[in-house]
Amino acid sequence: MNMKKFAPVAMTALLFGSAVVPVASANEKPTEAPQIQIDPIHIFNNTYGTVEKVHNGEKITYYTVKDGDQTNVLEITNETPVFDNTGKKVDLKEGDKIVAYTFANKPQKLIYPPQFNPDVVIVETEEVGFVEVDYFFEDLKNTYDILKLNIGEKTELFNSQGEKVTAKDLAEKHLVVFYTASTKSIPAQTTPSKVIILENKLANIVENTVEAEIAAIIEADSYEVDGTKMVPLRLIAEKRGFTVESTGKGAIITKGNLSFTITRGEKMFGVNKALHPLHVAPALLEANKTYVPIEFVEEFLK
Repeated sequence: MNMKKFAPVAMTALLFGSAVVPVASANEKPTEAPQIQIDPIHIFNNTYGTVEKVHNGEKITYYTVKDGDQTNVLEITNETPVFDNTGKKVDLKEGDKIVAYTFANKPQKLIYPPQFNPDVVIVETEEVGFVEVDYFFEDLKNTYDILKLNIGEKTELFNSQGEKVTAKDLAEKHLVVFYTASTKSIPAQTTPSKVIILENKLANIVENTVEAEIAAIIEADSYEVDGTKMVPLRLIAEKRGFTVESTGKGAIITKGNLSFTITRGEKMFGVNKALHPLHVAPALLEANKTYVPIEFVEEFLK
């Protein structure tokens, strides 16, 4: 490990996700087009329509979905989660009106009509029930502050394998949220009846790669100040998807609803409207490079 010893030195369009409706989206196998890097936080391909044809394969069932002149094909396996708009598990059939959600960072197949293997399918019924499929931040607000979740004692919480989870597990995840009413506030607030965590497998691969790169940065570029490991702020923050804006005295680091204000030479730093302490003040340990205690990276830049 290359840990440098250093003496103390003086040192932050509205998208409604997919809210209420019922209908469908799809993806498949043949030729794969080159994959484009897409921010995994809040991107889904949504396909709406009515199931007009069902073709049973050996392990996959193909559902032809039409919405006006648009035709898509859904590739459904036994592992594809299918729910109605109240959160009940159902089987797809001809005549169902659906919306299917597919992570947009999945490789797109060059085939017509477009074919998708969706990550979740919602079937519309006449029962009262709304669905939001989106990314939710640490405060359980979705992208663009449209909806905030207030988890109640009766809210059912599950991961993609159907195992029970806690409210803490929902933060910074892609969620399928089932609810029946929300406030008229901004953002709207709701106590869901059921929440399911969607696993973005490709995003997980990307995240593991990023963490390996960050570990390499820390190994090659760190200092020790007063017994605390200091690491480069901008390099790590940008790797984790934060925007870093220099203030001359430090930096403002932002992502989604989060904002951190770091000032060199000051142990207190801002988190949105609150202040938090650090054991060692951020410092300019190399030209044009602000270093922060590794605790800041591990606890806040997640």
